[in-house]
Amino acid sequence: MKYSIIVPVFNRPDEVDELLESLCQQTLKDFEVIIVEDGSKKPCKDVCDKYADILDLHYYYKDNSGPGQSRNYGAVRASGEWLIVLDSDVVLPEGYMQAVADGTRDGLSAWGGPDAAHESFTPVQKAISYSMTSFFTTGGIRGGKAKLDKFFPRSYNMGILRDVYQQLGGFSKMRFGEDIDFSYRIVEAGYQTRLIPEAWVWHKRRTDFRKFFRQVYNSGIARINLMKRHPGTLKLVHLLPTVFTAGVIGLVLISAVGRALMHYVDREQFYWMCFAPWIPIILYSVIIFIDSTIKNRSLYVGLLSIPAAFTQLMGYGLGFIESWWKRCVLKQDEFTAFEKNFYK
Repeated sequence: MKYSIIVPVFNRPDEVDELLESLCQQTLKDFEVIIVEDGSKKPCKDVCDKYADILDLHYYYKDNSGPGQSRNYGAVRASGEWLIVLDSDVVLPEGYMQAVADGTRDGLSAWGGPDAAHESFTPVQKAISYSMTSFFTTGGIRGGKAKLDKFFPRSYNMGILRDVYQQLGGFSKMRFGEDIDFSYRIVEAGYQTRLIPEAWVWHKRRTDFRKFFRQVYNSGIARINLMKRHPGTLKLVHLLPTVFTAGVIGLVLISAVGRALMHYVDREQFYWMCFAPWIPIILYSVIIFIDSTIKNRSLYVGLLSIPAAFTQLMGYGLGFIESWWKRCVLKQDEFTAFEKNFYK
């Protein structure tokens, strides 16, 4: 067995069904599938039973411990030379496994693949996908383009040699950012990593803006924890959402003060203060709308991409600020600072 596909699952039986269906369509069949149910209240056992005679499928149920520890649980039970880690909300094109085989023939130790939005995704999912991959939101760092510096795979679509996985101890106990922490450790240990552009997946991400905000907020929290674990890894691009967040809040406050002053002092004197701060916000929204509309060929998705972009940037920025305050100013420990909502 050359490939073991490990999928941690938490309350997502419908998505697992779609993922397993796409695995049945693969042109390369030399793989096993390990589903690790992470304490779900809505288990996917019945879904997995549907594919038991089609796929080399192994289902395990365990107490909830987070995605990283669930992947480790699956890795211990895997038999493949390569461990492929996928999120449960991805769907694979039929040539995915062949692309993986073609891209891992020359001494590679770990790799990652990009993601995209499928035509069947809802407009909200397409808008969220745009906000996570656009140059105007994340600088395109998750959009699947090769980088000049080291490549750090993400756990929604990554692979690593089983021997390397075991040597490094797998994923840490971090609840968020555990995949980047693992990628940092892979690179720091001197192993070769690479993006395989052809090994892409359709990635559903979150289905509404509330869930999406919580996801990116936790990612902002994780960035400071990653900086503490891996000094020197905090880059300018990681600070941009926080600068954006502070800028938007500052502009809104200036406008609010201007509106208040207009009621008590000379109206014309503070007219600019009330309306001028909204100009850069509106201009940015127009850029997002035009770019997303063109890329998604939909005015509606373009419109939804505006709140998606602000949610992505400001959610991350607010999480980053909270984590910076607790970890860097108050000097709290990583696990105690976010014990209630971050770790168990």
